[in-house]
Amino acid sequence: MRKSLFIILGATLAGCSLMPEYQRPEPPVSAQWPQAAQTGGVRKATATEWRTFFPDQRLQALISTALEHNRDMRIAAARVEESRALHGITRADRLPGIDAAAGGQAMRTPGDLSSTGKANISHRYDVGLSLLSFELDFWGRVKSLDEAALASFLATEEAQHALRLSLISEVANAYFTLLEMDERTQLARETVKSREETRTLIARRREVGLAGDLDFLQADGALELVRVELASLQRQQAAAENALALLVGQQPSSLPEGRMLTDQGIVADLTADLPAEVLLQRPDVLAAEKRLIAANANIGAARAAFLPRISLTAGLGTASSALSGLFGSGSGSWNFQPALRLPLFDGGRSAAGVDLAEARKVIAVAEYEKTIQQAFREVADLLAARTYLVEQLRAQQAAEKAQNERLRLAEARYKAGITSHLEMLDAQRESFTAQQTTVQIRRAWLTTAAQLYKALGGGS
Repeated sequence: MRKSLFIILGATLAGCSLMPEYQRPEPPVSAQWPQAAQTGGVRKATATEWRTFFPDQRLQALISTALEHNRDMRIAAARVEESRALHGITRADRLPGIDAAAGGQAMRTPGDLSSTGKANISHRYDVGLSLLSFELDFWGRVKSLDEAALASFLATEEAQHALRLSLISEVANAYFTLLEMDERTQLARETVKSREETRTLIARRREVGLAGDLDFLQADGALELVRVELASLQRQQAAAENALALLVGQQPSSLPEGRMLTDQGIVADLTADLPAEVLLQRPDVLAAEKRLIAANANIGAARAAFLPRISLTAGLGTASSALSGLFGSGSGSWNFQPALRLPLFDGGRSAAGVDLAEARKVIAVAEYEKTIQQAFREVADLLAARTYLVEQLRAQQAAEKAQNERLRLAEARYKAGITSHLEMLDAQRESFTAQQTTVQIRRAWLTTAAQLYKALGGGS
């Protein structure tokens, strides 16, 4: 009761607005990215359309197909239409609803109920327009509900945009993974061929007494191990193809044969502005803010439950006892029924409604701030990963070059009879591992670039 009195008094003093003024919470993150998160680049993600960021035409075709056929995107689009319809229903409550109606009635009155003592049959015909229970929104209750529904609709739109960015990034990642599997599988095939030639060479040397059984068994074991690796890579390649097909929504018409992770023009470069400029433009953050705005508007609607509610019911038309007299002179009819409803006692339902709305706003504020914190961490991690993966790739490429040169010298020394087969075998293993690791790091860098495009709220 005390709460209702305070709300009524506050509404009287503040005019007709019961909804708290919305103020965006300050982002609970640092104003600068961490030192390790370098922000070099030439393009802003929000100003870069995905076709510009991913210039590879095969990848563009896969992303376009995914945006059209992916089932999650279809669900998200339907959610947007659902939210738009709900907003339309709520918004319609702010306008009067006028119905046109026509009806007829026939009634027999028995003699003992009739004033004349005789049974009679009466007829009535009506045609008119009616206004049913239109609420005069003095306290902004309907307006608050409309603003809450609008904010929920906009949040759904932003959620769809977030899903769209996520799908683009996931398709690109699946594409890069497939390129990685293709390249690593090809390296394994080439290594199998090389190991077969080495085993054949050792078999011939054994026949003339220049190599023993141990060398042959070592070469044979090394060959079989590479075949094991090849089978494993082929399995991963098939899984990557299936993952890409799931994201695209159908079996891709063409897979990226012949493409290499080292090809130019696979992704563009991006820059990251200050956190406040980047994070507040992310669709997931915008969606969280729209949900906060909706929660804020619902407080106004809950507070209005304490105040009088005025509704109007009216009708204008014509009525007659005969169908032919409906539009005759003097047949006009009207009714006007204003109603005032003032809640006096509801067992604390209205007060609990305000408490519920305020609690939900507190939750929405916390969720909004948590979304910003998670976004800050995601971008900072990806910026740091981009920096360090470049350094890691540079070092790995140098290591691969050194291992390839070592293998060349070891093979030459073995053929000249200067060194043992074990030394050459060790050089082969290290070279193969270095090549595979280089491809993995290169794919990791491309995946980071695709994820960073999403994290920075890339263009449509």
